[in-house]
Amino acid sequence: METIVYIDGYNLFYGRLRSSGFKCLDLFKLFQSIAKIQNPSSQIIKIKYFTAPVKANFSTHGQESTKAQTSYHRALKYVYSDSIEIIEGYHTVEKGYPPRYQKPIKKADRVEIWKFEEKQTDVNIALHMYRDAINESCAQQILVSNDSDLELPLKLISQDSPHITLGLIIPRPKPIASQPSRPPNKSLSQYVHWTRNYILDQECQHAQFPDKIPTNKKPILKPEYW
Repeated sequence: METIVYIDGYNLFYGRLRSSGFKCLDLFKLFQSIAKIQNPSSQIIKIKYFTAPVKANFSTHGQESTKAQTSYHRALKYVYSDSIEIIEGYHTVEKGYPPRYQKPIKKADRVEIWKFEEKQTDVNIALHMYRDAINESCAQQILVSNDSDLELPLKLISQDSPHITLGLIIPRPKPIASQPSRPPNKSLSQYVHWTRNYILDQECQHAQFPDKIPTNKKPILKPEYW
């Protein structure tokens, strides 16, 4: 079953990878493995990876974060060539004046902050998924996200292209009873044929790029702090 995977990069990073040692993730290897668990006939023909360039001034590692992202994208494109498409949005940074956190809320007591937002990712995912469904570009679409903003495109695809199999992978660790965890978004699951509510540590570990990827030019090196 020919499959296209649509990855919300921001959701994947902050939901599953940020505090892990698995950032140098081979997306094809990981999601092909999970797709085959759900349906052995699944065969990924394309991955669409939606992200935005990091802003060094707001990153913990500054310019190193920019270099790390560039190296990772280079690895994806080099290893998988035309089988992966990286679709970029952008970040906006502006002043914000939200109320100070306190109970009860005092609307007049506000603080000045930097308001940092990722733009275009949701609409890019929605449009790519819907267009691919209408064009019958694949038999199965898998969304990797936990963002409720993507509920409507899943609903419309399920109505307008009911022959398309829809899958959902929630990018979070497998919950442990003794530890708090981010709940899966049930509003997304109601429109898909199957949902995977977690990604295991061992699955991420088995789907890592090597520390060094030789190329015809400069080798691609895993970022030191990863």
